[in-house]
Amino acid sequence: MPFGPASRLGVSLFDETPPVEWVPGRSQEETESIIQAVYRQVLGNAYVMESERLAVPESQFKLGMFSVREFVRAVAKSDLYRSRFFTSCARYRAIELNFRHLLGRPPLDLEEMRMHSTILDTKGFEAEIDSYIDSDEYQNNFGENFVPYIRGYKTDALQSMVQFTHTFQLVRGASSSSLKGDLAGKSPKLNSLVIQSIATPVVSPASDGATFRTPAGTSRSRQGVGASADGKVYRIEVTGYRAKAVNAVSKFRRSNQVFLVPYEKLSQEYQRIHQQGGVIASITAV
Repeated sequence: MPFGPASRLGVSLFDETPPVEWVPGRSQEETESIIQAVYRQVLGNAYVMESERLAVPESQFKLGMFSVREFVRAVAKSDLYRSRFFTSCARYRAIELNFRHLLGRPPLDLEEMRMHSTILDTKGFEAEIDSYIDSDEYQNNFGENFVPYIRGYKTDALQSMVQFTHTFQLVRGASSSSLKGDLAGKSPKLNSLVIQSIATPVVSPASDGATFRTPAGTSRSRQGVGASADGKVYRIEVTGYRAKAVNAVSKFRRSNQVFLVPYEKLSQEYQRIHQQGGVIASITAV
């Protein structure tokens, strides 16, 4: 069982599972495993009933008429995908899920989100799907024969720390699905965060802070008692907190705690918490 950063961040399965590649001469069982891997990635780890499977595209893939990329395209353009992740979702939720399912990362910025929104307005749903699968990025990372995979948590695939933290808003452990395992459901998760280019807390699914969700409010500062000169106060959620002092009454872990800290004391408080055995689950502006 892994205990390194990958397991703490909830991406150990992605990190330890090698990319799935189609190679000519695969057995029937191996071909079926590739088909399942495509469904799992493109449909966001959701369960697919036997009656929902795409019999014709599957047959074309098995006969060698489709590459993995073309099978991914068929699944992403199917009524099954459209009904789950497009017609029933808010527009920007649909776009961020397309990034997760087809490129394995979150959107870079507001401009990238707007570009895909424009494609939907001017060319429609199928052109939107093609824009990911026909991109140089898709070809360079997955080519014709690799099943797309979650890669946004790897620093070599990122443009900024903001994008890195946004990955964990879309992927909270390999056992959850894009919709049913997510508190946001069909509502956008990254829209306001992308617009403001705001980094978000990276909370381990194994911690008590795993249910953390960025507050709906957009205010990043406040005025009043406890606020710093520029009005910024940060809320620190600490899990598994216990004191390590020699004369501490108990070494057992105590309940979680929350601290409101002015910006200029943030570093000092961060060090104090770790010195006393706390594990920071999230730091957010209030």
